[in-house]
Amino acid sequence: MTQFTAVENISRRDVLKLFGAAGGGLALGASGLSWSPMALAQDKHGTLNLFIAIGEDDKVYLTCHRSEMGQGIRTGIPQVLADELEADWDKIVVVQGLADKRYGSQNTDGSRSIRKHFHKMRQMGAMARTMLEQAAADHWQVAIEHVKAKGHRVYLLDGLGVNKSALDASADIESLGGKSLSYGELAIAASALALPEPDSVRLKPASEFTHIGKSRTIVDMDAMIEGKAVYGYDIRMTGLMHASIMRPPVLGSDIASLDEREAHKIAGVVDIVRLDVPKGAPLFHPLGGVAVIATNTWSAIEGRKALKVTWTQAPNDSHDSDAYLAELVTRVGLPGKTVRHIGPDVSAWPESRTHKAVYTLPYLTHGMMEPPVATANVTNKECELWASTQTPQSTQQNVAAALGFEEDQVKVNVTLLGGGFGRKSKPDFSVEAALLSQKLKRPVKVCWSREDEIQHGYYHAISAQLYQAKFDKDNKVVAFLARSGFPSISSTFAEGVDEPSAGELDLGFTDVPLVVESLRLESVKATAHTRIGWMRSVCNIQHGFGIGSFVDELAHKAKIPCIEMWRQLLGPARIETFKDQGFKYSNYGEEQSDHPIDVGRYHRLLDDMQAKLKLEPELKAGQGWGFAIHRSFASYVAVATLVEVKDNQLRVLKSIAMIDAGLVVNPDRVKSQTEGAIIFGLSLAMMGEISFKEGKVVQSNFHDYPMLRISQSPEISVFLIESDAKPAGVGEPGVPPVAPSLTNAIFAACGLRVRDLPVSKQLKL
Repeated sequence: MTQFTAVENISRRDVLKLFGAAGGGLALGASGLSWSPMALAQDKHGTLNLFIAIGEDDKVYLTCHRSEMGQGIRTGIPQVLADELEADWDKIVVVQGLADKRYGSQNTDGSRSIRKHFHKMRQMGAMARTMLEQAAADHWQVAIEHVKAKGHRVYLLDGLGVNKSALDASADIESLGGKSLSYGELAIAASALALPEPDSVRLKPASEFTHIGKSRTIVDMDAMIEGKAVYGYDIRMTGLMHASIMRPPVLGSDIASLDEREAHKIAGVVDIVRLDVPKGAPLFHPLGGVAVIATNTWSAIEGRKALKVTWTQAPNDSHDSDAYLAELVTRVGLPGKTVRHIGPDVSAWPESRTHKAVYTLPYLTHGMMEPPVATANVTNKECELWASTQTPQSTQQNVAAALGFEEDQVKVNVTLLGGGFGRKSKPDFSVEAALLSQKLKRPVKVCWSREDEIQHGYYHAISAQLYQAKFDKDNKVVAFLARSGFPSISSTFAEGVDEPSAGELDLGFTDVPLVVESLRLESVKATAHTRIGWMRSVCNIQHGFGIGSFVDELAHKAKIPCIEMWRQLLGPARIETFKDQGFKYSNYGEEQSDHPIDVGRYHRLLDDMQAKLKLEPELKAGQGWGFAIHRSFASYVAVATLVEVKDNQLRVLKSIAMIDAGLVVNPDRVKSQTEGAIIFGLSLAMMGEISFKEGKVVQSNFHDYPMLRISQSPEISVFLIESDAKPAGVGEPGVPPVAPSLTNAIFAACGLRVRDLPVSKQLKL
């Protein structure tokens, strides 16, 4: 595989110029072809979002339209492409795509990159392969059935005495001899051919996959290790100014007074710029405030420290997260809005046969290693951006609107991201850089500090949940009631929103396929007092903790293993559609036919984890295992955690994760993502808390919003469940079961039931 020392941002026009200079090549999407990925992107039957070029240098150039943040998408896309294309892995070159609507969605969030684009990428590779085969057939003056592409060459089968349909997929065609042409030799001739319709191309059976399903090192690994990879913070250019922004400490407040005299005395400071505070819903607008512009980052930061600013009062000045959480706890104790209901209403909840619990989570923030960063260069006619963004198209749209430009006047270059977790799906930081560059008429880089990221983010919602169950005389759960309350992400986009959306509730709350005689799920109102945004696994974070903890409590009350209680509540293996219940769930934007809720896949994880735990050594004093299972983003994940609690001190010893993500493109990346999800989930569960006092965030850096340290990290084992189901999400599904598996393990170890996160409130870490 070709290795990279930097991320190149090359437009389609640049690619065509490249091959024009080289003497020609095959470019899928070049003008003049009867069908192209750009045209299909607007077709009602589906979109093909990737751009392929094959040069006379015999290399395949792939434009990756998704953002790379360590998850390996710049490797996964080439693997799928290379398989259908029959390409040599060492001859694939990845080019990072610019923001362009013709790609279709470029939002690299929601664990969708492979899940949503696997089939389209296969079609793209198959189309290129078909064109190369046709060019070879034309060269040899035979029908296309008499040639076959394999191993980056096209072979003439006539001389081998076989035809394409009869060729054994396992045969070593290269060893059979005969005529063949390299892809580079065919590229110019193939570029003159019309592209086949995407639905007419032949896709390989899974039994013939050569790249899909194989572990590959990510293509940017060497550059990352050597410090040569280009992230948002690495952008440099002549005349670049650096900005450090003092933003309002309370959402909605504005500058009351500003004394900037001392800031101007700092060497390197060249200007002080006020940024307007937006009105209405936050959207993706910058927060406003005061920007210190300097020739270097240090001077900008020091100048910002020297500012003397007072702020106006705002409606959120009195927001106190502790008091607000107590209010949410009260609300979930009262009837709410019914969002799913089956069976008869239950009015009698006898204390002896009823179990009830309330679970809470604080606000959380992303804590990625690279805070938001963007560089902008704005002239009278255009804007060019370099940003560590998960959403280049949204960045393009929002920057254009802020500058008064048309979208095609804004060019967005996507750098590598040092983590994202959903924060970099919001382009407010790119808008800040563009507005400052427009005003100063010079390129400007806006770098958020760690304090900026923690105190001025889009936060995962604070939440409370009530769960209540009724047992019959045989200790079987017959009635189930649950309520969920949290400020909605929708409040960021519209004023007056004060209750969760259906899509948020479908994330681990309403979509759990429980089988009980009576089920009632409700939501309660919750007003937002800060910017609420999506974070890795979104509302599955709180809902996975709630349901995962409560099932363990029910198991303890019924005196059966947690895994057995899950079996009872899930009922028999089946495809659950909810159709007979009058309930429709969003399924993470997927058609139910593509990713149905398969209860049998839950049961396989339960069985496999139970078998795995039986092989574990006997527990020592103060140790305990905890278990949880959760389905999110169409994947099924089970996590078992081993802890030790002595003298009120918690040690997490081991974590076992099993994931059924359907067909897996790169097993190594799936394991890596799941390992990362465990570390992420443990960080949140053990220590994660953003608190507000007088409308301001209390925490400021890793000393009071800590991440899991190496000494706190457990031994981690990840097992992939083989499946022929369609590819599902991977980046996020590992997070939800981590917290309940941890707190369930704590209960097993010492009898302490943790219902309010983080764990650090009750145990030493």
